[in-house]
Formats: sequence, C-alpha cells, structure tokens
Amino acid sequence: MTNITQDFQPTRAPERIDMLDAIRGVALFGILLMNLEAFNGPIMQAMSGIDPSLQGLDRIADVLIYIFVQGKFWTLFSLLFGIGFAIMYDSAARSGADFRRIYKRRLWALLAIGAAHGILVWEGDILFTYAVAGFVLLWRMKSDAAPTLSRIIMLYCAPLALLAFAGAMSGNHDDGADIAKMMAEETRFQGHSPYLDTLYWRAGYFLQSLGNLVILLPMATAVFALGVRLHRLGWSRPPISADDGGGGRMALYCYLAGLVLMAASIAISPDVSPIRMDAVFAAVNILNMLAGLLMCLGMFFGLRWLWVRPVFQKRLAVLAPLGRMALSNYLGQSLVCTLIFYGYGLGYFQQLPRAWHIPFALGLITLQTLLSIWWLSRFSMGPAEYLWRWLTYGKRPKFVS
Repeated sequence: MTNITQDFQPTRAPERIDMLDAIRGVALFGILLMNLEAFNGPIMQAMSGIDPSLQGLDRIADVLIYIFVQGKFWTLFSLLFGIGFAIMYDSAARSGADFRRIYKRRLWALLAIGAAHGILVWEGDILFTYAVAGFVLLWRMKSDAAPTLSRIIMLYCAPLALLAFAGAMSGNHDDGADIAKMMAEETRFQGHSPYLDTLYWRAGYFLQSLGNLVILLPMATAVFALGVRLHRLGWSRPPISADDGGGGRMALYCYLAGLVLMAASIAISPDVSPIRMDAVFAAVNILNMLAGLLMCLGMFFGLRWLWVRPVFQKRLAVLAPLGRMALSNYLGQSLVCTLIFYGYGLGYFQQLPRAWHIPFALGLITLQTLLSIWWLSRFSMGPAEYLWRWLTYGKRPKFVS
C-alpha cells in the first residue's frame, strides 16, 4: 500500500500545546455534566429547558446547568476541533504531505467511530456530526488563509434564520400528548429494556436524528472555521506574558454578552417543548445558540488568560492528560454512564436527583483524570486515539511510551 503520510506524522507529545489539552479537559467536564441529564432520563427531557417540576437544590442545579453548561461546552469542543484542523494543516504543509487525503481518511474513521458510538453505545453521539462538518470545512478550506469573520457569522446564523422563519410560520398547537408518548418510548427502551431491544431502537433513533444536521451542521462547521481563524491569528498558543493584548477583556465581554442573552431567553420562557415549533421555541433556541457561542469564546479566552498565570496554570495543567485522551474519555463517559443508568446495566435510570449530577460529574471526571495520568505514563496515547490514528495514517503508531 502506498504510504500517504510521507514524512508527516501526528503531533508528538513534546510538540503538543498543553494549554489546548487542558481546555479540552475542561470541555470534557462540561460535556459530561450536560449529557448526564440525557443519560439519567429521556433525551427529549434534556432539551426542554428548566424543569418546572423541580424544587430546592434540584431546581438550583437545573438552573445553573442550563445557564452555564448546556450548549456551551460542545461549542468549546468544536472550537478546539477547528484549531486542531489548522494545526494538522500546518504540520502537513511543513512536511509536504497530502493533507487533504490524510484528513479525509481521518474524517472517514471518525464517521465510523461516531456511527458505532451512536448505535452501539449511546444515542446522543456528536462525533458523527463532527465528521460530517469536518468534510464541509475541508471542502471549503482551499488555502491557509484565515476564514473571514463575516462568513463564519453568516454560516452560524443561517440555521437560526431558518428557525426564526419556521417559528413565524407555525401556528400554536397542543403537543403535550406527543411529547408524553415520545418520552415514554425513550424511557421504556433506555431504562427498562434488554440491550438488543435498546440497540434496535437506538439504530432507528440514530437515523431519525440525522435530520438534526440541518441545524447542527452549519453551526458546527462555522465554529470549526472560527477555530481555524483563532489559530491563524495566534490565539491557539499561550500568551508570551501576562500582558496578553486584551484577552482577559475579550473573555469578560464575550461571557457577559452570552449571559445577557441567556437571561433574555429565560425571561421569554424558562422551559420549552423540544418538538413544538412556534415563535417562543424559535426565540428561546436562537438566543441560547448565540449565548452558547459567546460564552464558549469567553471560556476559551478566559482559560487562555489564566494559563499564563502560574497559580492557575498549575491547576489547569492537571487536566491536560484528560484532554490528550479526549476521544477515549468521551467514549468512556458514554460507556460508564449507560451501564450505570440504562436498563441493561445497573438500571439507575431516572434515579439520580438533579442536584447530584454535579458531584457525580466531578467524581467521574476526577477518576478519568487520574486514569489518564496513569495511562499516559505507560502509553503514548489513549486506546481510541490509537485506533483513530491507525485508521488515519494506514500504519500502527507507536503505542508504548
């Protein structure tokens, strides 16, 4: 077989940017905390905003997660995906390798991993969407020039305009019976069915959820492109000194602007039907998606600003091994949580109170961090990363450190 890599090799540990790995670790914690609601109950319920039935600490936790977590960390992870794309592009350019051919293999491998994850393990997969968006980004990126901010904004806002139009054109209707039926079906298969029955349902759910690409695909592609732009402008590396040219101010402005939009969405309606398309649904989701992007940027700039300060860098660096094994840890979260909550596992579906989601996520991410530190002291990469790189480069990478 022809060696498509020439002298191009994946980024080795000494060349990695620890700051980006640490930010990936932060993103993994947020993704876990967001996904826990969908592991512990129907995915449909996790998309309905603040649960009006919750009281006390459960309601406080639900509000905090909705405002500060939901929709923010998958966006942060997408931003890092785009930065990784640009770093790999530059590495291929330096070695004279065929980047497009190599990256297509990488995306086909991720597409297969995402489909396997979405069908065999957990129906809330995001990797499949990332792979499709990666193909779109690869198709549009013709040079090493930074994508223009205007095009990124237009692409991100295109599905929001579609939502606004659909909301304006739709009439009001009572969808309570439909939601109850769909949530009952999810509960039956997720919480009370053997694995093969759940697998059959999950395969159908995966195919049905491909329709969500109409909204998710342009948004993910836009955030990928934004990550490429940040890399081209030098934001993917730590500041040289504490005088970072305004990164702290940018973090504050972006995050506060996002919080204002989140407050506006809650003022319109703290809870929404996940399947009812009307003006309220459109307005709340548009504000949430805009807030998610701004708060994601606020977190990225803020973590970068903190990284240059030794007292914070020391603490953030603990998460770098977690981020270096991001794919393995993301898949591991799904495997562990479905085996704990689903009916074919321990069967704790809908048994974990909302207030306990935060300590549960902290506990699991701590275990994953410790396991990642131990693993990387013995191996060069995580097991899923090993498989992904093998499929990408067509030869087995060095695995034992």
